[in-house]
Amino acid sequence: MSDASKGLSLYNTLTRAKELFVPIDPYNVRMYVCGPTVYDFAHIGNARPAIVFDVLFRLLRHLYGESHVTYVRNITDVDDKINARALRDFGGDIAAGKLSLNDAIRKVTEKTADQYHKDVAALGCLEPTYEPRATEFVAPRADGKADMLSLIRQLIERGHAYVAGGEVLFDTASMPDYGELSKRNLDEQQAGARIAVDAHKKNPGDFVLWKLSSPEEPGWESPWGRGRPGWHIECSAMSAAYLGEVFDIHGGGLDLIFPHHENEIAQSRCAHGTKVMANVWMHNGFLQVEGQKMSKSLGNFFSIHELLETETFGGRAWPGEVLRLAMLMTHYREPIDFSVRKLEEAENTLRKWKRAADLAPVAAKELPAEVVEALSDDLATYTAFQRLTQLAGEAVEHTGANENTAAASLKTALAFLGFDTGAAKVDEEAIAKAIADRLKFIAAKNWAEGDRIRNELLAQGVQLKDGKDPATGERVTTWEIKR
Repeated sequence: MSDASKGLSLYNTLTRAKELFVPIDPYNVRMYVCGPTVYDFAHIGNARPAIVFDVLFRLLRHLYGESHVTYVRNITDVDDKINARALRDFGGDIAAGKLSLNDAIRKVTEKTADQYHKDVAALGCLEPTYEPRATEFVAPRADGKADMLSLIRQLIERGHAYVAGGEVLFDTASMPDYGELSKRNLDEQQAGARIAVDAHKKNPGDFVLWKLSSPEEPGWESPWGRGRPGWHIECSAMSAAYLGEVFDIHGGGLDLIFPHHENEIAQSRCAHGTKVMANVWMHNGFLQVEGQKMSKSLGNFFSIHELLETETFGGRAWPGEVLRLAMLMTHYREPIDFSVRKLEEAENTLRKWKRAADLAPVAAKELPAEVVEALSDDLATYTAFQRLTQLAGEAVEHTGANENTAAASLKTALAFLGFDTGAAKVDEEAIAKAIADRLKFIAAKNWAEGDRIRNELLAQGVQLKDGKDPATGERVTTWEIKR
């Protein structure tokens, strides 16, 4: 274990403070992050937690050793939205008896889960240690790992859950400090609750652990009737299955604090009789698109797949590592405005870094200490990136026969942060088009536009040289990569 691990500080949503991270067991550091509900392709907002907690996973492995970190990110493949999508896409086959609802659901979730894996791989994310599917943890398992039905039974036996109105519900009043994560109390929840709609509940804030399924809905046999689990119990079971009753870090988006994470804590603590579920709770901030909340009605709702493969955003497709850098340029706890301008800035920055890193034939053996120090301060990626820019400048200015240590360190840092460290690619076709456009502007005496194109290319490391064709006297422009 590295001594540097002693300096890792993380912001804990539970305490609303940045704290020194002390793992329960430094030889078994455990982290759980809520993954996607695979009823549709993952949108760009889903990319942020995948990227943020991938960086933390990489940092923890660096500090504690790869074999000493366990990262679990789940797949939710049982959900009413998934049922609806299966009926929408395969309703005809189901009605004709060609396909069962369960098989239709499997087709929907397999397709979307496979696409999610391709998307996050393109974003430079490592695979988690385990990726459990909710459907595999509903009923008791042959391997004895935690399951949802057993957790629900424990909650009933301990007096924290009850059966009413065809449902099993968690009794929020049975937990004195319910609401500690979100800082909400039961009185506040009751004030805005629709008591008439949920008359079978003891308290308006009580939530579903198990609900009955109709013959047309997927279901599992249980002591309380054929049904399916509530959303929150899924993560309580899957985290306990691989990480135990209490683990180190639980992560996800800010939107999950209430009710999802709050209810996870309630279920897990009350079922196991523990003081905490996870010691550190981390949440990434919200994402807007071009200054507006992402919404299908506004036409600014984009899947990761669309951004990677189509020209729906900014008139072009974007490389995964550009999307990754754009996400990390803003501190993970801050809101982010995802825009074409930000992507262009990320692309130009990444191009400069790569060209500088390419000046070293091999990477350095050690990760730059300043990068580790920055990331150890609650994942201060912006500060780490400032050091990368400094290294890039030093690499370009390097002269002499000595090894270009700055370029080698930069290459190591880029690889560690999930960026491809191969030679920077030059889009010769795009450069040729830009030069042709510039010559047209010059011919029309539009010097401002001509200068704009020259400056844009220079910012990308492409330096133009104007001259005349000796035979015709016409203006010609050549270019070279500026190191």
